[in-house]
Amino acid sequence: MGKFTGRRALVTGAGDGIGREIAVRLLEMGAEVFALSKTASHLESLKTEYPSIQIICVNLSDWNAAREVVQKITPIHFLVNNAACTSLQPFLTATPESFDELFSVNVKAVMNVSQVVAGDLIARGQKGAIINLSSQAGQSALKDHTVYCASKGALNMLTKVMALELGPKGIRVNAVCPTVVMTTMGRKAWSDPAKAAPMLARIPQGRFAEVSDVVNAAVYLLSEESDMVNGHLLAVDGGYSAV
Repeated sequence: MGKFTGRRALVTGAGDGIGREIAVRLLEMGAEVFALSKTASHLESLKTEYPSIQIICVNLSDWNAAREVVQKITPIHFLVNNAACTSLQPFLTATPESFDELFSVNVKAVMNVSQVVAGDLIARGQKGAIINLSSQAGQSALKDHTVYCASKGALNMLTKVMALELGPKGIRVNAVCPTVVMTTMGRKAWSDPAKAAPMLARIPQGRFAEVSDVVNAAVYLLSEESDMVNGHLLAVDGGYSAV
């Protein structure tokens, strides 16, 4: 409690799932939190439960609209680029529409929002931290995830370049790369034992990640305890990437 008092945080994709829980945790730790989502009903639910959270409804695929709303709430000391979308398509039938949609949200929007936040901090001479929510899919190929894997791989490299260029300005940039996460959607998608078994067999800890596992990693990367961690892709995968 109070650890992030005096800091302003922006979490994208904060209407539900991992983003919502990160926003709530940062609020509980004293930060002034801005929750961004394209789904108004999700934001209204969050606001009802946590009235002090400030909500922003915008579609991150709209470059100019997203840029304008973020500029209005600066300075932002902690940015969590959590918003993402997915599409399950094998390589031979992956569509250009899917490619454009996923790269627009999973990569381009991250660059856009981060440019605004980081540029403002640099102009003010202030330090900050940025986290990009990536995935084990950015480093390990998953069948039928052609475009999703490609977008997360691109996000990982974007993270490293951001860390390289922004680190000297006092802004650390890292990525969190979880395995399957047991959000409401995750539980539905992976409830079939036949589907889950092959993936679980590759995870030494024998389970999928809980939302709290990802939230804890995000809080660590934002905190002063990780002050020398920059440009890192933090696997929250129970050892999946080690085997």
